[in-house]
Amino acid sequence: MGIFGKRGKNREERAAEIAGKVASGKGFYGRTTRAFLGAEDFAKVQHSIGAYQSSHDVQQLLATGAPTTPALVESISDTGRLVNFDPIVDLVLQPAGTTGRITLRTIVSKLRIPRAGDQVLLIADPARPGGYLYAGDGVTP
Repeated sequence: MGIFGKRGKNREERAAEIAGKVASGKGFYGRTTRAFLGAEDFAKVQHSIGAYQSSHDVQQLLATGAPTTPALVESISDTGRLVNFDPIVDLVLQPAGTTGRITLRTIVSKLRIPRAGDQVLLIADPARPGGYLYAGDGVTP
């Protein structure tokens, strides 16, 4: 308990709340960001925040022991965007045991950028049934 009563949220919780408002375009931060950036740049900000949120969700799912699916990287292309100096890329993947391909836009570590032919891990996306999230190459740094 703080000096003046109930203690507020910590910095990480507050930052996540602000990022969510910016991504949704709601609240003071979201409306201000949308007004100053314009539609095209605001959409880029939304994609970047979405990629960040999905990487955060993957870390939580892996910590709880959610099962992973191996996949083969067929191609990778750069989007030209960065989040915390890590690139956002478009991956075309073929999950093991299937003949179909999936495309993911995700953040990858600049130290561990996958290449065509590499095997990576996917995790089922709880927010989108049938969808996947990029879970890295399975090697912890």
